[in-house]
Parts: sequence; structure tokens; C-alpha cells
Amino acid sequence: MLPSLPPTSLPKIASLKTYPIRIPFVDGGAGTGGTPSRWHMLDMVLVKVEDEDGNVGWGEAFAYFCLEAVDAAVNKMIAPFVVGQVVEDIADWNLSIQRKLHLFGRYGITMFALSGVDIALWDLAAKRAGKPLWMLLGAEASVERSAYASLVRYGTADLVQAQCERALAMGYRHVKLHEVAPDVIRRARSVLGPDVPLMVDANCAWTATETFELRSVFKECNVLWVEEPVFPPDDYAAMRVIEAAGIAVGAGENASTAFDFKRIVDAVTYPQPSMTKVGGVTEYVKVLRSCKDAGKTAMPHTPYFGPGYFATLSLLPQTEPETLVEYLFVDPEAWVAPAPQPTAGILANLSSPGIGFEPDPEVLQKYAVTL
Repeated sequence: MLPSLPPTSLPKIASLKTYPIRIPFVDGGAGTGGTPSRWHMLDMVLVKVEDEDGNVGWGEAFAYFCLEAVDAAVNKMIAPFVVGQVVEDIADWNLSIQRKLHLFGRYGITMFALSGVDIALWDLAAKRAGKPLWMLLGAEASVERSAYASLVRYGTADLVQAQCERALAMGYRHVKLHEVAPDVIRRARSVLGPDVPLMVDANCAWTATETFELRSVFKECNVLWVEEPVFPPDDYAAMRVIEAAGIAVGAGENASTAFDFKRIVDAVTYPQPSMTKVGGVTEYVKVLRSCKDAGKTAMPHTPYFGPGYFATLSLLPQTEPETLVEYLFVDPEAWVAPAPQPTAGILANLSSPGIGFEPDPEVLQKYAVTL
């Protein structure tokens, strides 16, 4: 069970405020492939909740290419159920909001918005208790996990080679591609050598038949997992067939709620919950538990640089030692908060109260998006 605090000790939530921000980044590529237009901006909707005693919690709602809609969803759909309320049991509150809002879309932007507020409420709860979130949730010690360099799609073997070489020089010992061409995948393997685990994220580019036809490439390149090989991403039957053919699959970044994730946990070797999409800390913890019960290793989807990233690191003690943490291999123009970055390919959770996130006010102001 997720913990709750005695209701007599909890002040009301006095306010909820959103901070839509957009931070440019560079990645060494063209920024095209799977997005409506060039991807060179990190969009995020930060959520700040404050209680009557002045305690503050921060969260992040997924907002890539949908910032305006997500911001509106937080303020119009979620905030009315938070401000002025005493939230005693965050998990129970989360479920109650899902019940109230299912008419407006069970998943997608509705769940992006709920995720951001849920993270903020858990951050607030841990800060009230004076504990890191992982400790509030019952973990006894800090841990370290291996991080992998999550390269963007470059589309050419030469660019992939340069970025793989850069990742190795920075100490990474796990690399993920977002490539679909066999020659590009082969080039990456030749650069990384035989001992560095390699993953391939297709972003739903192939059919099941096309995935089967690439089995020899995956075997030749010793691919640890193939991520989201087919469209639609919730074709779990196809994933089971692909797994049965000897291809380990990673999936889950587009799924929401632990209920939806049960089908993923049953279907693939590597479930991949996304903190800012799945339903926040509440649903993320349930997914981790489901993975553990099924003997599966969760591989968090976390190409973020705000509270979603911090919250994912906060829950590392709830993951298995084999868990790998995604680190988006780009260079942001600014960080919304001083964030832990991989050192020799290793990440650790933080020891400060809450999720460890405290934003830089100047960054919030400079990169604010006016809606």
C-alpha cells in the first residue's frame, strides 16, 4: 500500500500554478523523424502546489508538442479537484480523479495532466515529512543504477558513429538508437564493440512482418531489446508473437495507468513506464510492483529534464538492480533545476526531501511560454 499521512496533520492545498516553459536544445542531428515538425525544444508544463502552511510540491506533465492543451487540462480539469482540498491519500485521490474525468479521455492529455499534479502532491507529502520520496515510500537506502545514452534519430551511419563515440568517451556503457535502417544499426554496433549493450527504438515504424524480417540484424548486432517495433503501440498480441520469435521487446512509454500496463507486463520482456504519462508516482509505483510480481525488469522511459526526471530518480530504490535509466542524449540550453547527470554512465537517487527538485526562478522566467 502507498502511505498516507494522518488527516489531522494536513493543511489544505491553497494554490496550484502551472509554469509552461520551452527550452531549446541541440543534439547533433536534424531533429526530424517522429514529430510533427523539427524537434529542438524541450516543452514541459511544471506544476506547483502549495499548502496553507507554505509547503510546496513540484510536478511535471508531459507536454512535447501539446504544451498548450496540457496546461489547459491541468488548470481546467485537475486544479478544481485540488485547490481548497485536504488530500489525505494521494493514491485514492488519483483514482477518484480518473473516475471523474474518464468521459474526457481515459488516457492521453488527461493522464499527462493528472501525472503532473500527482507528482507534485507526492513531492509535497515527502517534504512535509522531511524525507526523500523514496524513503517515504519505504526504501531504506539510496541506490545507483546504470544509465543509457538515448540517442535521437540521426538517419545516417556517420552521424550515429560520431554520437556513439561521444557517448563512449563520456563513460556510457549502454546505448539506445532511434534508427530503423540496418546499415545504421550495424555501424553503431561496430563502433560500440561487442560488450556494450545496444537497444533499438523504432517508434512504431515497422509491421510485425517487417520486425520478423529484421531478426538477423538484431541477432547479428546483439540487440538487448527492440523498443516499440510496431504500430499501434498497444498491439500487445503482435508483441507477444515477436517475443515468441526470440526478439526481446521494450514497450510502455505511451501507456497510462497500471491497469493498462498489466497487458504490457504480460506481453514484453522490458516494460517501460513513463512517469509523466502513466499517472504520476501513484501509477508508476503500481507498475513497478506489477513488474516485480511478474519477474520483469522495468526500464523507465524518462527523456525529461524537469520534475519527471527527478521523480524517476527518486524511485530508483523501488527498481531492480538490472534496471537501466534512460538519459536523453541532448544538450539543453538551460536546466530548469540543477540536476544529477550520469557520471561514467551511473545515476543515483537524491537524498534531499521530496523528489529533490527546486527550480531556478530565472530559468522559469526566461523560458516561460505565454499562453
